[in-house]
Amino acid sequence: MKSFRIASLVAPLALIACAQAASATVIEVMKSPYCGCCTEWVERMRAAGFTVEVTEVEDTAPAAKSAGIPDNLRSCHTATVEGYAIEGHVPAEDIRTLLAKKPDAVGLAVPGMPVGSPGMEMEGRAERYQVVLVARDGQHRVFATHGGTADAHVH
Repeated sequence: MKSFRIASLVAPLALIACAQAASATVIEVMKSPYCGCCTEWVERMRAAGFTVEVTEVEDTAPAAKSAGIPDNLRSCHTATVEGYAIEGHVPAEDIRTLLAKKPDAVGLAVPGMPVGSPGMEMEGRAERYQVVLVARDGQHRVFATHGGTADAHVH
């Protein structure tokens, strides 16, 4: 009788855990097969609990343009998640915040390849960098700031 009670308490918890695992957020990434920092970013996203699907392409510019990322906010890879574009080395925590707040926007971008961003880590070095929210009208604003003490990237 006691084991039945324990099982009846544990079974629903197991079902919840399975349901959460099955509904892991999927990030679809377009990246160059030759870019190691993009591969590192993908690994950081997987470690953060995202399911990541990678498509390797010779040129990521068409993916960024199709996703609505302006040329001045481009980086080395373009991803999509739940209808949002993710351009470059955006931290997982910022993607989670975007998905929780669900703003009416194209998505997030980290222009360039700042040292210290996810996938661009270098021991003892970290640039201060900004994650930019890209609005549907092409405007953009700072969504988050991360990193060291170097001047932030200005748009």
